[in-house]
Amino acid sequence: MQIVKENGPITGEHIADQLNLTRATLRPDLAILTMAGFLDARPRVGYFYTGKSGTQLLTENLQKIYVKEYQSIPVVVHENVSVYDAICTMFLEDVGTLFVVDKSSQLVGVLSRKDLLRASIGKQELTTIPVHIIMTRMPNITMCEREDLLIDVAKKLIDRQIDALPVVKKSNKGYEVIGRITKTNITKAFVALGEE
Repeated sequence: MQIVKENGPITGEHIADQLNLTRATLRPDLAILTMAGFLDARPRVGYFYTGKSGTQLLTENLQKIYVKEYQSIPVVVHENVSVYDAICTMFLEDVGTLFVVDKSSQLVGVLSRKDLLRASIGKQELTTIPVHIIMTRMPNITMCEREDLLIDVAKKLIDRQIDALPVVKKSNKGYEVIGRITKTNITKAFVALGEE
């Protein structure tokens, strides 16, 4: 990189000569530096230094990751399901957030662990209380779409201090839940980026 920075644009042959290596030996290293974005190459011109730091390249990569690449399967319940059944579903599905839909499968609410915990404190009969009584309702639901940038969704999770967002598809009836993005999905993307 130092040779290219000081002499660029420079051909692969000239770099190999300065390092007393063959062009074939150097080729994989130049390919890695080019793919990583530290160097750029132009045919019949040579290699040149992009001037980008590792942080800048990481930022560029972060801004190329979309929700659709990391979304997972949503766990939905009907708005008339009891709080007790919702608690069982949350436990059995091992999720922290349930998305509530109406009879036409459109998003009408969200249930968090906190909502269900709050409802279970006291002497109410949980099998008789429908979830629509305790859920967070539209329009107070934060959502995202498949084509949204994952970094923007991560900011929403942090700003609103929530664990998951429904991934929705707009329809003429409302919003259909087609996925979910959780802190775990964001962590998977972060780890994958680090491993690249």
